[in-house]
Amino acid sequence: MTYGYIKKIRSLVGHMPIILNTSAGLILNDKNEVLLNLRTDTHNWSLPGGYLEYGETFAKACIREMKEDSGLDVRIIRPLHLFDEGDVHYPNGDVAQCITQLFLCEPIGGHLLDHVTDETEGLAYWPLDQLPPLLNWQQEAMLAFAREHLIKHN
Repeated sequence: MTYGYIKKIRSLVGHMPIILNTSAGLILNDKNEVLLNLRTDTHNWSLPGGYLEYGETFAKACIREMKEDSGLDVRIIRPLHLFDEGDVHYPNGDVAQCITQLFLCEPIGGHLLDHVTDETEGLAYWPLDQLPPLLNWQQEAMLAFAREHLIKHN
């Protein structure tokens, strides 16, 4: 794999809108709360996940990003949905259409990060009907999908 792929692309095209492939993992605890990470770049919340590196699959990127963003080793239970609409505007001026594969995951090892990293300020489980300020509309769509398709309503 070639790490730093996105940085190399951005060095060539600047802030021009581009299409990027991303992967995200969804973990629910026994209370049906979702694990979110507080991002260092925007200081809001998102599902653990990120860009695919060149040569990486959506599944491998999800496993790698879950470890980087949360500290957890995960097993993918199943793909949930592919999200591919709209633009994401980043604080630095970058614009991208992110095509994100969302996976349902379960922890199989590791432990939640207990320190700040380059990408994660903190981690917390949140009720799906009481979410904090999210990174963007795509995060909202993924969590709405989870509410609709994964949670049993009485």
